[in-house]
Amino acid sequence: MKNAAVILKGVSILGILFLLVIYTGCMTKNSNDTKSVSIGSKHFTEQEILAEIMAVLIEENSDITVVRRFNLGGTMVCFNALKTGELDLYAEYTGTGLVNILKMKAVNDPDKVYRTVKDIFAEKYDLAWLKPFGFNNTYTLTMRKADAEASGIRKISDLIPYKDKLLPGFDAEFMQRPDGYPGLRKHYGFEFGKKPRQMDPGLMYKALQEKGVDIIDGFSTDGRIPAYNFVTLLDDKNFFPPYYATPLVRNETLSIYPELKEILNRLSGRISTEEIRKLNYMVDKEEKRPSAVAKEFLKSRGLI
Repeated sequence: MKNAAVILKGVSILGILFLLVIYTGCMTKNSNDTKSVSIGSKHFTEQEILAEIMAVLIEENSDITVVRRFNLGGTMVCFNALKTGELDLYAEYTGTGLVNILKMKAVNDPDKVYRTVKDIFAEKYDLAWLKPFGFNNTYTLTMRKADAEASGIRKISDLIPYKDKLLPGFDAEFMQRPDGYPGLRKHYGFEFGKKPRQMDPGLMYKALQEKGVDIIDGFSTDGRIPAYNFVTLLDDKNFFPPYYATPLVRNETLSIYPELKEILNRLSGRISTEEIRKLNYMVDKEEKRPSAVAKEFLKSRGLI
């Protein structure tokens, strides 16, 4: 009887192990069958809108699940996450890729910048720049329109006589980037007498409106510039390179999901400067959710 009990116990254990193997195999198969990509964004409105547009477009045109990892931080946070595979794609800007990531000199020819980053990123990082969305989100120096007009300031060079009077407010990345304040200072041959206040990008416009600062680094596509009656200064010495927003994707991801390239390239040339300003305004001023704004845009263009 004792031997029979031992045999039965052994059979029971083998049965349990067999079931576990089957269960594990099923779990593995199911996990392998799940298609998913991770989309990231930097920590400002336009980035979240673009990430949502890409995410919704993929979800509506494929069986791929999108994992959203938005508002991660600055350029290098997103770029390093892409290199390590923590992200599959995010929206990057051609000028940022050239100057901030590759540490190359600024170039003013948009096509040359695009070709350069596309070729080098593919060779060096195995990353693909797809087709640009269509708009150029260049840096600008931005002031209250009334103050600029009263002082006769229309271009960056006009700031020189007022450099000791104006209080700048810049975000942390602009304070450090070679295509930000360090490079601007060298290129134009002057710096502000008052130390720039380091500010969150989301707070700079309000601070300028409320006269907490006198000049900020802005983005040419920001809808708050016309909404707050601000003015952008002409880059009369052509310092800032072109910054065309473009999906930046791991080639490894494209090899697994080749349909992504065709889906994302449907956005090529579809978002103008005026359009992205409008979308940014809808989120920043009208307080609409980026996901709702993204869906509304895609539906209006017949993309979903």
